[in-house]
Amino acid sequence: MKVFGEILAKKKIPIIVGGTGLYVDALIYGIEYPEIEFDEEYRKELEKIAQEKGLVYLYEKAKQIDEEAVKKISINDKKRIIRILEIYHKTGKNKTMQEKESRQNENPYDYKVFALNMARQLLYERINKRVDIMIQQGLINEVKNITTKYPKCPTAMQGLGYKEIKEYLDGIISKEEAIEKIKQETRRYAKRQLTWFRKNKQTIWLDASLPKQNNINIILEGMNE
Repeated sequence: MKVFGEILAKKKIPIIVGGTGLYVDALIYGIEYPEIEFDEEYRKELEKIAQEKGLVYLYEKAKQIDEEAVKKISINDKKRIIRILEIYHKTGKNKTMQEKESRQNENPYDYKVFALNMARQLLYERINKRVDIMIQQGLINEVKNITTKYPKCPTAMQGLGYKEIKEYLDGIISKEEAIEKIKQETRRYAKRQLTWFRKNKQTIWLDASLPKQNNINIILEGMNE
């Protein structure tokens, strides 16, 4: 891998590794999101509705406004559900509409998108193992320290893995339930990410089960085209 990096460095080819599908699209398509001023009163109103009528009610409301955006998120993803509603409330345009308008901008980059794929069962096994390692390495204490030092950090606590442990610390679910919930939500997230990249016909898929050198060769060949 070191040699691979050196080869690309000599060719002066910048590499971006990782990131969500949204981040990748924002980069290669030049998608820009307008600065939306935070409306505290409206957010409080949405939070109250979520408590009184349930998050599913807001999810359906967001679906009526922006069905395409809702397809890409979980029905339990309160932060993103509320964000869809906030964008429309503030701008009169939904998130998908704004992205389509932004995509009309000319892309200045000559780029290649490579994505790793593997058998679904193996992927899920790796996810489950990774979550177990996170717990062993102190995820619970990390969340406990964050909530103690920063009692008001709702955005951070909505992150995958954090919100489930927060529920455990608040006595809402057991430790075992929290761990299983993290695994389940991470598996769902991985599935959504694969679906996202499959929609991009320019994605060059790499087989993670093959030796690393095979995929390195594919990437180098792609860079030379």
